[in-house]
Amino acid sequence: MKVFPRLKSLSRAVHQEQEEEEKERNKYPRIKIQEEEGSLKSTSLTVWRKSLVMNCKGFTVIGSHGNLVYRVDNYIHNPNELVLMDASGNSLLTMCRRTKKLGWVDSWYVYEGEVGSSTKKESPICCVKKHVSILQANPNVQAYVYRGASSCAAAFTVEGSYAQRTCKVLDECGSEVAEIKRKEANTKNFNVSFGIDIFQLVVHPGFDPAFAMALVLLLDQMFS
Repeated sequence: MKVFPRLKSLSRAVHQEQEEEEKERNKYPRIKIQEEEGSLKSTSLTVWRKSLVMNCKGFTVIGSHGNLVYRVDNYIHNPNELVLMDASGNSLLTMCRRTKKLGWVDSWYVYEGEVGSSTKKESPICCVKKHVSILQANPNVQAYVYRGASSCAAAFTVEGSYAQRTCKVLDECGSEVAEIKRKEANTKNFNVSFGIDIFQLVVHPGFDPAFAMALVLLLDQMFS
């Protein structure tokens, strides 16, 4: 298996960008938050719509210091099942598509760990449904996230446009918990060109970054 050499360049660019942002922040006085400072920071991830493995479709997710955080490699090319892995290849979340008889609504169930498609499914963490404009009026909504498998009220709503990489995940109160946005290229030190295949995922405190990345994968399945 060959690893794309461009990953090294991307990791260096992300790390360099983080260092420059830190230097810029240090120019000004900041309010010191002691024990609670870590819990108040948002997590910024660079998402690359490319697998590390040749001839495989997937995703590579880089942390703020250029380290590999998550990966997705579709070896079997199963369009109805996705597995989100950590940097070591351990399965974190499995997403399985379920189609109704009429096939109108694109629904995915999210499970902890790895769940074989041929085995009996345990209770899912949540159900993610694609917004259908015929049934619901708000054209800004991309998808709804429901707790478990039978909840009637949406726990989270995804609004914006995944195709343009401008999405926000909102909770029941309308507060933003995560955001997908375009990543600006830092051409000052590295020749890295960012398009829609390399973008940024910002996860606010209290929201699970792995679950936020799972939502990215499902939006990509629904709208790519």
